[in-house]
Amino acid sequence: QVQLVESGGGLVQPGGSLRLSCAASGSIFSIYLMAWYRQAPGKQRELVAHIISGGSTNYADSVKGRFAISRDNAKNTVYLQMNSLKSEDTAVYYCYAATSPSSWGQGTQVTVSS
Repeated sequence: QVQLVESGGGLVQPGGSLRLSCAASGSIFSIYLMAWYRQAPGKQRELVAHIISGGSTNYADSVKGRFAISRDNAKNTVYLQMNSLKSEDTAVYYCYAATSPSSWGQGTQVTVSS
C-alpha cells in the first residue's frame, strides 16, 4: 500500500482547464494500474480514467477527448489533465492505486462554475 496525496483542484469557469496531481509516498513503478475516480454530491463514485504500467489508458465516455491521464514513474506521480471543463465535472476527485490492499487519496475538490 502507498500513501497518495492529490493536489491541483479548485474553482474554474466552464471551458477552463485544470491539472490534478497524485503524489505517491513510494515507487509506483511496479504498480500495474493507477486511476482517477470522482464523486459528485449525491452520486456514486465513478471511474474517470485509468493507466496501466505499459502506458495504455482508458476513459469514461463522459470525459473522452477532454481529459488525459499520465504517469511519471520517476517522480512517483500520476496526473489528470482536464480541458474543456463542464459544470457536470464538478466533484471530488480521488487517486487510486491497485495495490494490495488498494490505496486511495483523500480527494481534491474540483468545482466548475461561472
